[in-house]
Amino acid sequence: MKVPDYIAGLKAYVPGKPIEELEREYGIASPVKLASNENALGPSPKAVEAIREALRDLHRYPDGYSFRLREKLAEKLSVSEEEIVFGNGSNEIIELLARTFLRPGDEVVMPAPSFLMYEIMVQASGARPVKVPLKGLHVDLEGLASRLTPATRMVFVNNPNNPTGTVISRTQFEQFLKMIPADVLVVVDEAYAEFVRDPHCARGLDYLHGDNEVVILRTFSKAYGLAGLRIGYGVMQKAVADVMNRVRQPFNVNSLAQIGALAALNDTAFFQETIRLVHQELDRLYAEMDRLGLAYLPSQANFFLIDVGIDARVVFENMLRKGVIVRAMTAYGYPTYIRITVGLPKENRRFVKALEEILNP
Repeated sequence: MKVPDYIAGLKAYVPGKPIEELEREYGIASPVKLASNENALGPSPKAVEAIREALRDLHRYPDGYSFRLREKLAEKLSVSEEEIVFGNGSNEIIELLARTFLRPGDEVVMPAPSFLMYEIMVQASGARPVKVPLKGLHVDLEGLASRLTPATRMVFVNNPNNPTGTVISRTQFEQFLKMIPADVLVVVDEAYAEFVRDPHCARGLDYLHGDNEVVILRTFSKAYGLAGLRIGYGVMQKAVADVMNRVRQPFNVNSLAQIGALAALNDTAFFQETIRLVHQELDRLYAEMDRLGLAYLPSQANFFLIDVGIDARVVFENMLRKGVIVRAMTAYGYPTYIRITVGLPKENRRFVKALEEILNP
């Protein structure tokens, strides 16, 4: 078997530890998972009911165009229906971008650390990821622009950035776009955009029809609580979407995902409660970190970074033994940081208690 070097050199994405695995390994009942930026409230109740009603039709192929969901989403976002591409999670949109527009020898500029799938999908296409370190835990837009070459085909911007939760302002983004050639795709990943409180944060949709070709990535996994259904989308100029749809598989978004996402879009009460919970609990967790004397990075997402002051892997392992799953940031280049997702109030209290016991035995 011959494997191309750029495939053989890939490092697999490592997701957060599943609850079931923790239960098996440690024999812990009812563990708390605060590692994967999921919705603590679960899925939208309206989505669950709509999916239950649709189970009788599983013998039918899904709508390859996602017509009803497309119609509703286009109305909500004030974009054309032809400017949306749906995917099996926003991950697939990243993959489709790579498969459609990249070839071996091309370059793609991206911040580091950020979402690991950018690098994986780019390298899997034979192109070269060009990683630009963050500047003070913020995306370095000037640094990204400075690494452009004639081989650059695409640049990724994560706003809010994962894992730091920091955002890019409108002024910063507009200055950045002026430095990007018109033929370079600017991909703005807004997986956590619904949680942003900063009124100055740039919104990719505001630049959809500007001089640059901007692609906005969104997902139903976070604020809408549908991570298990795997459905996301990209918004882009019609010409870009048309080419990507030629590469996209015809039934890439299953019927239950489409039905669940449509119902979730209509579940305003659940969405508002999700945002309220995240903001309320973030503020409470900040206050607890202040009490413990721990440095942290205020976030515009549903997670945040905490500097625990010791090896994050040690804290991660000790937290597991107490039935709390967090994410150590060692692999991201932050050896003393952990990242936690905002959970339910009782989950957050359990996290704080466990962390305090570990750091102050």
